[in-house]
Amino acid sequence: PATTAGDAGAAETRRSARSGVAGLLGAATSGLFGFVLAVVITRGYGTAGAGAFFAAIGVVTVATAVCTLGAETGLMWALPRRRAGAPGDAARVLPVALVPPLLAALVVAAAGVLAADALAPRLLRGSGADGGALLTVTFAAVPVVVAMTLLLAALRCVRPIRAYVGVQFLLLPVARPALVGAAALAGGGLLAGMTGWLVPAALALLACLILVAGPLGLGRGAVLRPRRTDWSTFWRFALPRAASAAIDAGSMWVGVLLTSVLAGPADAGVFGAVGRYVLAGQLAMQGLRVAVSPQLSRLLGRGERAAAAAVHRQLTIWGLVLSWPVYLLLAVFALAFLHLFGPEFTAGVPAMTVLALAMLVNTGVGNVQSLLLMGGRSGLHLTATLAGLTVTVSLGLWLIPGHGATGAAFAWAAGIATENLTAALFARTVVREPLVDAAMLRAAAVTVAGVGAAAAVGVLAGGRGLPGLAVALGVLAAGCVGLLTLPRVRAGIRVTMRQISGRDDAATAAGPDPASTKGR
Repeated sequence: PATTAGDAGAAETRRSARSGVAGLLGAATSGLFGFVLAVVITRGYGTAGAGAFFAAIGVVTVATAVCTLGAETGLMWALPRRRAGAPGDAARVLPVALVPPLLAALVVAAAGVLAADALAPRLLRGSGADGGALLTVTFAAVPVVVAMTLLLAALRCVRPIRAYVGVQFLLLPVARPALVGAAALAGGGLLAGMTGWLVPAALALLACLILVAGPLGLGRGAVLRPRRTDWSTFWRFALPRAASAAIDAGSMWVGVLLTSVLAGPADAGVFGAVGRYVLAGQLAMQGLRVAVSPQLSRLLGRGERAAAAAVHRQLTIWGLVLSWPVYLLLAVFALAFLHLFGPEFTAGVPAMTVLALAMLVNTGVGNVQSLLLMGGRSGLHLTATLAGLTVTVSLGLWLIPGHGATGAAFAWAAGIATENLTAALFARTVVREPLVDAAMLRAAAVTVAGVGAAAAVGVLAGGRGLPGLAVALGVLAAGCVGLLTLPRVRAGIRVTMRQISGRDDAATAAGPDPASTKGR
């Protein structure tokens, strides 16, 4: 008998729960060490130096996003729909996905190296005499970072998620602050620090090569010569994603570069520091996205829209409950968080508050972008990202000259809201299943009420600085312990733990109707 839609949805949400937890744990580690990296950069190089450092990171990030041509998302979409191993056809996708981006990366790297001395005074203001050399190293590393990005996408599709987490969420974020911090402590300048930031990408590339080769059957007879239809099918999806990927990856860095050019390196350093907090809060959603994107591609490729929507709703609740407390606390206690970077960075308090509130919209709609992309609708995703970029750049050119980092934050916040609301509308039209339910609304209301009450107590008791933040965190911790005494909460935790451990699957398989699990 055919598996019912309800059974299929339950099975898929159990599968997404297990992979989602692995992604969340990796994202939490990455977020912690990303914060450590931001502290190392800001404390080690000051506002102007940090502005130049963040601008250099922005250059390699945007250049990489442009040069990948959307192929990393193309791999996430294509590989789950093919057979791996030596007899399969998955390996044929690798040349299709790797060759054009690597050629583009080599061209951009060569052009950037030749133009580094001319570009450095404009892009890396505050870098001093090291500007030309810093930009040269940055551009020269682009092909390595592009290859690493593409192989990371392949790794996520052909290995269990723990392999991806080990490289993306452990190796890279742990090695970077260690090497940058060592460079700063040794008295090295921006060039030494940026080299420390780039070296882990080469290590990650080697790790990915080793991990991807086995499952794809490389060296064991797998066919690498693609067919003509492989090229057309892959790039018909990937090319629209090329532009939206550049916009996605460069959304913050466009603001950093615009601020550096229009308002100066000090404001760029402040905005970059604020952005590190904002992006760190998004890591929960990122961890969930990379965990389930191949699963969504498989479900939508088979037309199982109800199951895909069920997975989306479950993970949106997880992301909302984990991310909204972070952003609400960032909005209320921006002064406390920025003071950790140094007193000169507290000028970014208004910018932090604005962006933290905007990110409530981003995380509240869930990973609607993944639904569009894994459903093969990269053109609609591009439309949403172009709408967000247009708003960000237009408002940035108007607001940044007069308001610096705060103007950049207002511009980016408006772009974030525009892109995510547009993508949510498109995703609902494409999936044709409800993407919001009563459980999501209850989770949002309880989260806002609980965190809001704790923040209010903290502000009344200790202000918006570190003492107030400490009080708010204490109240939140006490509230969480109190929730654990409620039978309904404990029952929900037990259900989730069974999903993660896979015991629900085992129970279903041992039930009275074995046929109901057919095809899972």
